[in-house]
Amino acid sequence: MLKWLFRLSCLCILLHISMEKASAQSFIGRYINNFIKDTSDIAKPQFLVYPTLAYSPETSWEIGLSTLQVFYANRDTTNRLSEINGFTFFTLENQYGLWFDQAIYTHEDKWFFLGRTRLQSFPLFYYGIGMDTPSEYTARVDANQILLKQRVLRKVKKDFFIGLELDFQRISRVNFVPADEANPPYLPLGAMGSNNFGVGLGIVYDNRHNVLNVRDGFFSELGFLHYSPHLSTFRFNTLISDTRIFRPVGRNNVLAGQLLGQFSRGDVPFNQLALMGGESMMRGYYTGRFRDNNQIAAQAEMRFLPLPLGFSKRIGASVFGSMATVFDRDFSAQNFVWAGGAGLRFLVFPKKDIFTRVDFALTKEGNGLYIFIGESF
Repeated sequence: MLKWLFRLSCLCILLHISMEKASAQSFIGRYINNFIKDTSDIAKPQFLVYPTLAYSPETSWEIGLSTLQVFYANRDTTNRLSEINGFTFFTLENQYGLWFDQAIYTHEDKWFFLGRTRLQSFPLFYYGIGMDTPSEYTARVDANQILLKQRVLRKVKKDFFIGLELDFQRISRVNFVPADEANPPYLPLGAMGSNNFGVGLGIVYDNRHNVLNVRDGFFSELGFLHYSPHLSTFRFNTLISDTRIFRPVGRNNVLAGQLLGQFSRGDVPFNQLALMGGESMMRGYYTGRFRDNNQIAAQAEMRFLPLPLGFSKRIGASVFGSMATVFDRDFSAQNFVWAGGAGLRFLVFPKKDIFTRVDFALTKEGNGLYIFIGESF
């Protein structure tokens, strides 16, 4: 996989050189020129549509079409930068779907709308529940999924928000395809599908100015969700704690850290257990490689945005490390696993300070390659 990092670093350098020579004579040329050089007024909302080619262990190669809108409320740059990201995709693992993510701040931060939407057919490997699961998956789970998680938060004082948290998750047409027909896996709770609607309270402290690339800031969320049997297939409660800190080191470098906890009690379906792994936390581990009622995870990352290169101000890099564990009721510090790696960055929107990232992560079980716009956290 290291050869991919070398190839992608060469691609970043070639892209930087070629964009200086890009022709602006055609519509496509002008669009690419504006996309790469980002010559728009910084206060003007920017809406982009572009094809994407991404990679992660969960999807293999992924082909899609993305939309990204970034803007300041009332075109006032003293407000925080809001972003709405849409994504439709198809992968070589026969996965497809439509995603939306948003972090919207109104004028003077009076309201904060934070959430994500997932409509997808997304087969994933299932390894079982707990930290003592086998290293090879026991089944492939085919299913259709709807996920709507939204927070409607009101500012009560500077950088401090309180409001409603809503979470709806539907998983249907679920089929566990055994990896070994002779040894079918034990079917967990929710294997027949479920509809679960959680309602609760969210408390957030957030002084970030640019959620896609935070250079100096602090974010902390404490959210409680109750899934009532009147609204859900299963009854359970979930408490989520997510704290992130970002500190500048020198002129262009950022030290970032995150501490994440998810704690559930009740009849929790397998798809809403705490899932370890993915493109954000514990990069290098497959999403859901380990899952259970509870998870504690932490990560740190040093970002060089950009590197002090004489020929380019767009190329950056990062190094990162993380550790996590999942458990039911008995927590053990001996069950933590680690992940770490390094990545490249390319500055796609200079005026709004937004990078695309290529991360290569290592674990004791293997490695993973990730390509996305925006930092992992």
